[in-house]
Amino acid sequence: MLYACGMRDISRSTRLAAVCVCSAALLSAAAQDHFPSNEDLRHVRSMSQPKLSPDGRSVLIQVTDATTDGGKTHLWLVDVQTNTARQLTYSPESDKRGEYDGAWMPDGRSILFLAHRTEHTQLYELPMDGGEAHPFDVKIVPPVDESKAPDAIPPAPKPAVGASPAKPEPVECNVGQYFVSPDGKQIAVLVHDPQTPGEKKEQDEKADAVLVNHDPHGSRLYLLDPASGKITPTAVPPDVDRVVWTRQGDRMLAIAEGMNEVGDLAPAATAWVIGVADPAHPTQLKAIPATIEAATWSRDGSRIDYLAQSQADAPPGYSDLYEYTVADNSVRDLSAGFSGSIGYGEPIAEGDGVLDAAELGTRSTVLRFTGDRREELKFDTATVSQLNTNAKQSAWVWLGSSSTQPPTLYYAEKPGQDAKTLKTPDLLPAAWTPIPSHLISWKSDAFTVEGLLYLPPQASADHKVPLIVDVHGGPTGAFEDSWNAFTEFLVGQGWAVLRTNPRGSTGYGAAFVAANKNDLGGGDYRDIMAGVDAVLAQYPLDANKLALMGYSYGGEMAGFVEGQTDRFKAIVSGAPVIDQESEYGTENGSYYDRWFYEGYPWEHAADAWRQSPLANAAHAKTPFLLLQGESDRTDPLGQSEEMYRALRQMDVPVELVEYPREDHGPLAGGIFGSPSPEPWHGFDGRQRIVEFINKAFAP
Repeated sequence: MLYACGMRDISRSTRLAAVCVCSAALLSAAAQDHFPSNEDLRHVRSMSQPKLSPDGRSVLIQVTDATTDGGKTHLWLVDVQTNTARQLTYSPESDKRGEYDGAWMPDGRSILFLAHRTEHTQLYELPMDGGEAHPFDVKIVPPVDESKAPDAIPPAPKPAVGASPAKPEPVECNVGQYFVSPDGKQIAVLVHDPQTPGEKKEQDEKADAVLVNHDPHGSRLYLLDPASGKITPTAVPPDVDRVVWTRQGDRMLAIAEGMNEVGDLAPAATAWVIGVADPAHPTQLKAIPATIEAATWSRDGSRIDYLAQSQADAPPGYSDLYEYTVADNSVRDLSAGFSGSIGYGEPIAEGDGVLDAAELGTRSTVLRFTGDRREELKFDTATVSQLNTNAKQSAWVWLGSSSTQPPTLYYAEKPGQDAKTLKTPDLLPAAWTPIPSHLISWKSDAFTVEGLLYLPPQASADHKVPLIVDVHGGPTGAFEDSWNAFTEFLVGQGWAVLRTNPRGSTGYGAAFVAANKNDLGGGDYRDIMAGVDAVLAQYPLDANKLALMGYSYGGEMAGFVEGQTDRFKAIVSGAPVIDQESEYGTENGSYYDRWFYEGYPWEHAADAWRQSPLANAAHAKTPFLLLQGESDRTDPLGQSEEMYRALRQMDVPVELVEYPREDHGPLAGGIFGSPSPEPWHGFDGRQRIVEFINKAFAP
């Protein structure tokens, strides 16, 4: 167990003395402390997707404007030698999203990006020696035209007797994703079937009934020749989700997810190899399972390393790293028995092995797999993400972060070794007081559980502070020891924050992530409450001023807490699951949920109800705040409305705030301080949280 000031296994009296010394030092600098205001969080930028240039001299990176500036994304260029950054792309007023998904052309003379500057999302090329970006003219002959179906409304006019059918014309379409071949002679583009003039006419005339899960339109794979503009269709079935080129550029691996929510019935992904010389005859790799998520070719093209469902009994989406050998169709599990969690990012082939992102407790890092050997790479920061290199692997870039360090761009000749910090645009509007995390562990049942505790400077033996318990989403997720704007904001209110990783969290191996099976609101609830008891016993926290909050699964846990204890003065629940059965029937994708109660909820009604926060609403007492996006399909609006109605009718103080246009993830990001195109929703949510908790803490 780690305590304040980084000490292990020390006596209680020594711990208290240490807390006093640390607190005295912090209080002496209190006059200089600066924490973010609610308005400050509207001025935070973010960055992502570092891409190293072919010559290793520059890094392309995506920067998202602050909420106050519209939350658009743009591409920036970082010069490694001069260590300077400049903005490359700018958006017209009509473009509400900006430029995104930037990539280098293999010769380094230009970059590509996506943008929605006209009626369609287009693929643009920007020369690096000056000049304007120009779009590729991606037009295809529509493979589907519902307006000509036999049952179309209004009926399609019959051609005149003896007249030849009208030849379909190419139609401009939206480019969803793109993948450049190693030699730059081909660009694989994913295009959703465009709307035909006849379908547009149907829409305008409001002949727009929807037969659910019978949409013939899909995302299809085409090859674009950037020199000639020629577009060649492939025969890979839709919906194609991603494409990976061999280093030699002669083949691609395409992953198709299937259409019309077929994955809601069972995993349905398929893997296909397409030869550039014969795109009309792809080959399905039937040895690769339907749970494949991401992949890379070995550098010689003889193997495919891919992520797919773990062999252990674990929630859907919990992956192992596998190796498929092309010559004999054999498969082996490279990460079996790993004590952390694997597969948070695209694997990268390196030499004779492969690199992949991994979670180890509250840290995130990178593992190297070579044959039967497994090696953790060493980095200077607690969390590492978005590792990237060029074709020659002449250097590497990544983003690193810790509790006291916002995301930072690093550059090194080898991943993790002798890293250089690269200057990027400022992400924060001002310097804020860094708050170091304290890694805490405690026993709960047979498990050792971890959490991260953040203390405000004024916390001392003579000044106990309120505690906010934060529960992550998922439940297959985890809090990492990374910088977090929202935590800084909460600590700035004078509150300590405990971020817990109860059973079911990633980063602790397959057995731990599966330990909440058919037990939501049971052992995980006990883990959290044991953590509360542990920090109250060790740190200067006010046991009479406790609040709990969470979003998604964290919001669901907030509902469980509401019906099982009255130790908290206030509970905040964002986008929760409240009733497992109604959630299952109305959410966007239910296969994941099925694992938790071992089947369909109507066949396990008692288990589904036992794991529903609504089941204990009759025991609720604590003031409860619900924050919900109206357009949420992950945890639909009806879930919050069910809880609101139940608590209101039980005479429990409850408030429900609904946010128009907001989906699940975007609303969470806006509240937690990420850039958002919604100018005031995040501000409103944070303001309501603070006012709600302060009211509950008042005498």
